[in-house]
Amino acid sequence: MIKILANDGLQTDGMTLLHEAGYEVDTERVPQERLPEVLPDYDVVIVRSATKIRKELIDQCPKLKIIARAGVGLDNIDVAYAREKGITVMSTPAASSKSVAELVFAHMFSLCRFLQQAHRDMPATGNTAFKALKKRYSEGIQLHNRTLGIVGFGRIGQEVARIGVGLGMKVMPVDLVVDQADIGIDVYNSGNVRLSVHLDTYEWEEVLANSDFLTIHVPFDGGKPIIGEEEIEQMKDGAVLINTARGGAIGEEALLKALNSGKLRGAALDVYEDEPSPRQELLEHPLVSCSPHIGAATQEAQANIGLALADRIIAFYGDDK
Repeated sequence: MIKILANDGLQTDGMTLLHEAGYEVDTERVPQERLPEVLPDYDVVIVRSATKIRKELIDQCPKLKIIARAGVGLDNIDVAYAREKGITVMSTPAASSKSVAELVFAHMFSLCRFLQQAHRDMPATGNTAFKALKKRYSEGIQLHNRTLGIVGFGRIGQEVARIGVGLGMKVMPVDLVVDQADIGIDVYNSGNVRLSVHLDTYEWEEVLANSDFLTIHVPFDGGKPIIGEEEIEQMKDGAVLINTARGGAIGEEALLKALNSGKLRGAALDVYEDEPSPRQELLEHPLVSCSPHIGAATQEAQANIGLALADRIIAFYGDDK
């Protein structure tokens, strides 16, 4: 029987498919330090970002045939080494794109209307300083007619573009591989009506200089930040940075400096350099809208991820159980 360790959990629909196919699936989390003792008994391991599958661990698991990432990024897996050892590495890049894109705009709306600050102030002084708070937070802006820069024009970047176009934003994507895309927009409750919007990509410097909002959707494995002090200096005064990709893609020191100087209007962060212990200065900053790495954490995305992984694992083994 094929044994699967879903070490960071798996949504019910995916579990059901695997059980119906005759696989044994364990979901009790094994701490990272105990994986060398436990994982050698399994044929498949399913992880999110919390569990690391490195070379040393791979070498101790001769039975392992599949490492499955329930999500997009593979930075917690030594992918090249696993494939050298004949292990299939799979992920679900399409399953959570809409959820991540919607979170981007949740943060953008929050920063446009100071909701992240008002939400802190209203419980404390809303019934004693209501008029003062109203005055303080009455300088909001609209997203309509603003310029949205998208760094990385893959699945998530294109989902972000769809929403941006629908809101009446000027969308400026930049990508090293993709140079254009047709963004299909389904008109809800309108039968078969579908709009097609053609978008070309732009040069990096042009996107930096013109974006009112700049959101990152590219892989990042460490090293020099994609957006650091030099890049921020090229940006518009009063722009907003959004990172729902990987911690460190935006340099946190440079970001804090730009926020404190007034160069940037705000920042939205779902990921951090030092997860799971982000720096307190960012979490408490009034111009930062924070969330705890929940880009793919919607019921719909998790169902899609579970089903996609189950289908791929079953297809890999076929009738050989």
